[in-house]
Amino acid sequence: MKILHLDTNHPLLINQLNDLGFENHEDYSSSKTEIQKKIHNYDGFIIRSRFKIDSDFLASATNLKFIGRVGAGLENIDCDYAERKGITLIAAPEGNRNAVGEHSLAMLLSLFNKLNKADAEVRQGKWLREDNRGLELDGKTIGLIGYGNMGKAFAKKLRGFDVNVLCYDIKPNVSDDNAKQVSLVELQEKAEVLSLHTPETPSTINMVNSDFINGFKNPFWLINTARGKSVVTTDLVSALQTGQILGAGLDVLEYEKGSFEDLFTNQNLPEAFQYLISAKNVLLTPHVAGWTIESKEKLAQTIVDKIKAKFC
Repeated sequence: MKILHLDTNHPLLINQLNDLGFENHEDYSSSKTEIQKKIHNYDGFIIRSRFKIDSDFLASATNLKFIGRVGAGLENIDCDYAERKGITLIAAPEGNRNAVGEHSLAMLLSLFNKLNKADAEVRQGKWLREDNRGLELDGKTIGLIGYGNMGKAFAKKLRGFDVNVLCYDIKPNVSDDNAKQVSLVELQEKAEVLSLHTPETPSTINMVNSDFINGFKNPFWLINTARGKSVVTTDLVSALQTGQILGAGLDVLEYEKGSFEDLFTNQNLPEAFQYLISAKNVLLTPHVAGWTIESKEKLAQTIVDKIKAKFC
């Protein structure tokens, strides 16, 4: 079987596939149109988020048996069309779930203890102790929306704290010893912190809007290490200004390109984003929650293991 690699990944991915007898080709620079002209030569290809895999592209992949995405989700692939063609879809959420769980916790603790604000002030010669008095996580109720690999990983990290963890998921019976599954209404009634761990789907795009935010009984803190398009940024800013959202840790933004590699197609920064970058109760990172030294290796290994299980 011939595999085309469209993004660079950990070397073990190609090395181990070579050892398993696959023929591996690499093309990290050709345009999507150029790739489409030769994709019929391959039994599988492996991608991160370089470009969207739509039905037109897949129609040209006449011999394709699988697509491997070195990441957690498959939103850049027309999954319905691929499945109708009998193409196996392989993702690797197991590979970076621990990294996402740790990053989510780091963001929450940083916000509660004003670490980014305090660090910036000390570097400017300011020693404002009372102004940087923090909050303790113990005793808080944490609400998780989405309780798959990422949500479960974050809940596991929270076990060391005396917190009440609630989760809401569209799938039934996903709760475990680390979180109690509840309705969305109950989560909105009780949560003091909300952390998103959902894929990008039609039902999650623009999910966190004004109506959703105002449905919470308590002002709350927001952590988003999932997908940027789940949060309407202008509505988030309005809630930050009114105090309904007390602070936000955002690893993802709705302005990201589909490749996740760049934020804007031009230099005109939206007004809502300008507010976020100036807000002291907002923490921003560039879509790196699952982006660790360890996860790079684990993501690649997960893809190899799944290909081996299915095709060897």
